[in-house]
Amino acid sequence: MMLLPILLPVAAGVLLLLPIGQKVAGDAGREALRLLHMLTGVVLLFTAALTLYVAWSAPADLTLFELMRGIPVFFHMDDVSRLFASMISVVWVLVGFYSFVYMAHEGRERRVFGFYLVGYGVLNAMCFAAILVTFYLFYELMTLTSMPLVLHNGSREATMAALKYLFYSMCGAYLGLFGIFFLYRACDTLTFTAGGVLNPVWAAENQTILRIAVFGMLIGFGAKAGMFPLHAWLPTAHPVAPSPASAVLSGIIVKAGVLAIIRVVYFVVGPSFIRGTWIQTAWMSLTLLTVFMGSMLAFREPVFKKRLAYSTVSQVSYVLFGLSVLSQTAMEGALLHAVFHAVIKSALFLTAGVFLYQAGKTRVEQLHGIGKRMPLTLWCFTFASLALIGIPPASGFVSKWYLAQGALEGEIGIFGWVGPAVLL
Repeated sequence: MMLLPILLPVAAGVLLLLPIGQKVAGDAGREALRLLHMLTGVVLLFTAALTLYVAWSAPADLTLFELMRGIPVFFHMDDVSRLFASMISVVWVLVGFYSFVYMAHEGRERRVFGFYLVGYGVLNAMCFAAILVTFYLFYELMTLTSMPLVLHNGSREATMAALKYLFYSMCGAYLGLFGIFFLYRACDTLTFTAGGVLNPVWAAENQTILRIAVFGMLIGFGAKAGMFPLHAWLPTAHPVAPSPASAVLSGIIVKAGVLAIIRVVYFVVGPSFIRGTWIQTAWMSLTLLTVFMGSMLAFREPVFKKRLAYSTVSQVSYVLFGLSVLSQTAMEGALLHAVFHAVIKSALFLTAGVFLYQAGKTRVEQLHGIGKRMPLTLWCFTFASLALIGIPPASGFVSKWYLAQGALEGEIGIFGWVGPAVLL
């Protein structure tokens, strides 16, 4: 049962990408498109149902095979897996159904839906991963399966944006792999265990180099989450990608970096190894710098989707700041904001796609008077924006309240006041 939510969308996606997919559901013709949409929709719904069933029915562990001695491909379901798998399933299905209409004017739908389905299976595998090496394997595959969504229209700008996305992702992943080499020596096991699995003797003898490796992992996995200094791929990729691709990139794909950091800090290294060290200070500084910088760049950005991309750079670092505080209340706020941001930012990008699809508006100054033409759509955008800002009683207010409260309660010195001030 744990394999079905992984293999089903991957198999269906590969079917669409292979030449046989042309015979099953071609790229042109009303009947072919209807069949393509029906196949994609059924697979999305069935996979989501399987994912939610597996996530909340507490299945047993599953070991497939060993990559090498002592390093298996190993799946297990815990509360973090349940949260992220459920969030991904809901957003991925809704954006997929939105794409049936939107992608009609973009073309090459069979290829888009093929990679979209494969990406869903890979994300499920990443959520289900029970050991750091298994997680890293699917983390890398997620980059490769999501890059074609950025590359979709084939223009020079799209090609350069996709290469930039790949370059930043690979640089971040190499930093993560560098850390894994050290953690393999420093840990009794790489299986995710709440509180961490560091060998205290080895960690004490090699404290300096181990902390450098862990900080490198935070920077590396932070690249996917848009944390400074490896954030620049986000505002480049979003304007050239179709709006559904922008929605999942900004709402879901960036959360892969968040999930990676949660696994490393809370399930491998352990918060106690980081708390009160220069790692925590540097990490909190980078997250708050990213929050402030992303907001200011978004404020000055005239291209509509690029403004939303800079907003994602800022908002995801709210989550990372909550994780860096290393307190229970801040952790609750971080997880809440991860879920709320996934829904809200996807809604904002999909609304931007409606403006682009119906009115051809790509810049902020072109939206003057759009409310008279599309009042319902603009109200959707307005309510989602208020939630993102954190206006009570919207969801964003709840998560940011917990983040600020966690910072004030945490024993983090001046950051206990600087953090809430920057968030405000």
